[in-house]
Amino acid sequence: MATGWAKEGAVQEQIDATVKDAIQRARDELPSGPSLTHCTECGEEIPPARRAAVPGVRLCLRCQSRRENLAR
Repeated sequence: MATGWAKEGAVQEQIDATVKDAIQRARDELPSGPSLTHCTECGEEIPPARRAAVPGVRLCLRCQSRRENLAR
């Protein structure tokens, strides 16, 4: 591919760096720390299996699904 003055592979390096940054931002937004026993929105108990599977979980599955659907 003709790149002018850019070194060979520079475009791919930029794409890789952009993807890496996006992945890191998504990881930074994930909850961390101890999970709550009850949902912060509806007060329902968060099942132990969900608390074990998702570190730092704050919402029950129903409220999490609702929040994700509203974000679309």
